[in-house]
Amino acid sequence: MTETALSARDDIADKTLVRSFSYINGKWKAASNGECFPVADPADGSVLGHVASLSAEESSAAVDAAQAAFADWAALLPQQRAAILRRWFELQQEHKEDLARIMVLEQGKPLSEARGEIDYGAAFAEFYAEESKRPNIEGVTSHLPDAEVELWREPVGVAALITPWNFPSAMLTRKAAAALAAGCTVVAHPSGETPFSALALAELAERAGVPAGVFNVVTGKASTIVGPWTRDTRVRALSFTGSTGIGKLLYRQSADTVKRLVMELGGHAPVIVFKGCDLDKAVAEAIKAKFATSGQDCLGANRIFVERPVYAEFCARFTQAAKALTIGPGLDDCDLGPLMNEKAVQKQEEHVADALAKGAKLACGGGRHPLGPLFYQATVLTDVPADALILSEETFGPVAPIAPFDTEEEVIACANDSEYGLVAYVHSHDPRRIYRLSRALQYGMVAVNRTKVTGAPIPFGGTKQSGLGREGARLGMEEFTEVKYVCRDWA
Repeated sequence: MTETALSARDDIADKTLVRSFSYINGKWKAASNGECFPVADPADGSVLGHVASLSAEESSAAVDAAQAAFADWAALLPQQRAAILRRWFELQQEHKEDLARIMVLEQGKPLSEARGEIDYGAAFAEFYAEESKRPNIEGVTSHLPDAEVELWREPVGVAALITPWNFPSAMLTRKAAAALAAGCTVVAHPSGETPFSALALAELAERAGVPAGVFNVVTGKASTIVGPWTRDTRVRALSFTGSTGIGKLLYRQSADTVKRLVMELGGHAPVIVFKGCDLDKAVAEAIKAKFATSGQDCLGANRIFVERPVYAEFCARFTQAAKALTIGPGLDDCDLGPLMNEKAVQKQEEHVADALAKGAKLACGGGRHPLGPLFYQATVLTDVPADALILSEETFGPVAPIAPFDTEEEVIACANDSEYGLVAYVHSHDPRRIYRLSRALQYGMVAVNRTKVTGAPIPFGGTKQSGLGREGARLGMEEFTEVKYVCRDWA
C-alpha cells in the first residue's frame, strides 16, 4: 500500500483496505512503467490518491493467472468454494463502515446509500455461497433404448467483469460472486473514477482465502485493459454493466471469440401513476425512484406519466417533496450528493434547456448548486412535451420530467416507445389494470406500488437494448456455466 490522502484519513479505520495497485495472481502490482492516474472526490475535486495504470501486456498477464488457477478452483468441492464466499461476505459486513466511506469519497453518494450498497453487494456473496452447493439441472429420460442420459453444469472458464462508477462495490460482488460460485476464475476491471472500492474488495477476498489467480482486479485505461480480454479466446465469458453504447462496442469486439455475454445496459424507466392509487405513496416512491444516487442509476425514473385527473395534485406534491431534498457532500449524508463528472452535469443542463425551449414548465431547480461545480439542484419539469430529449434519452441525474396521460392504451404506448426495457414502475389499486400493465410493458422488471425490487434472490436484467442475460438468482450463476450432455451405452 502507498500512502494516499484517502488512506491518511482518520475516519478510515483499516488503512490496508486502501490499495493503489492492481491485484494479480495474489500480488499487488504497480504498472511496470510507473504510470498511474488520479482519483478525485467529486464533492470538492480534491485528489484522493493515484492508482496504477497497467499496460495491455499486464492485463493479459492477469488472464494468464486466471487461466492457470482455473482447473484447481473448478475442481474444489462446491462446499469449499462456498466457505470462501461466505467468509468474503462476513468480511464485507465487518468492514462495512470503511467500505462505505471509501465509496462515498470516490463516488459521492450519500453515506446511508453507500452503507446500503455494501449490504446489497455483500448479500450476493452470501447468496451464492449457498447457491454454489446446488448447481444441478433437471435430468431427462433417455429417448434411446439401452442408453443412459446425463446433463452436467460446468464452469465456462475465465470470466471478465467490467463494472461502472455508480455502484462500484455491488456491481463487482454481484458478478464475481456468481462467477466464483460457478467455478470460474475472474479478471475484473473497475471504472477509473471509482477503483478504490474494487481494490478494497480484492483485499478482503484475499483475507477470505480466495487462492492466487482466482480473483484479479486490473486498473488502468478501459480500452487498454479490456481490449486484450475481448480478443483472448481463454476469456470465455464477459459481464458488463454500463452504457448501451459501450455495451454494443464490447459485443462487437467479443464476436470473433464467441464469448458468453451478460450485459446490463441503459435504462429509461417510466413511472405510471393512475387515479385511485395511494397518491401519497406514489409521490414518495417516485421521489425515491428519481433521486436515489442523485439520479445516477440505471433503475432511476426517467419519465413520469400521471393520469390527468390527479396530474395537478401529483405535480404539486412531488415538487414540494423535491424542494425539501437536501444536498451536500456524501459524508454529510444529505439526500443528494454531487454528480460524477462535468459531462454528467452538462447533460442535465442540455435536457432542461431543451425541454423548456419546447414548452415544458420549470417547477423547481433547473441549475447548478452553489456548493460546487458538480452539484445540481433537484429539478422538476412539468407538462413535458413528447418531443423533448429527456423523454427519449437517459438523463442519469436529478431532473424529473412529468407529463399527463388520458388512457391506459396511450400510456402503455408512451412507456414502450423506447429502445430500453430495464424496469417500469406502476401505481394503481386496480388488480385487473395491474395485470394488464405487467403483461403489456416491455420491460425485464415491473415494480407495482413500490420502488425497491432488486436483491440477490431475483433475476436482474432487461429487454431490448437494456441488455442480455440476468444477474442474481440461480440464473445469475448459470450465466457462467455450460450444459454438458452425456449419452452413455454400457454395452
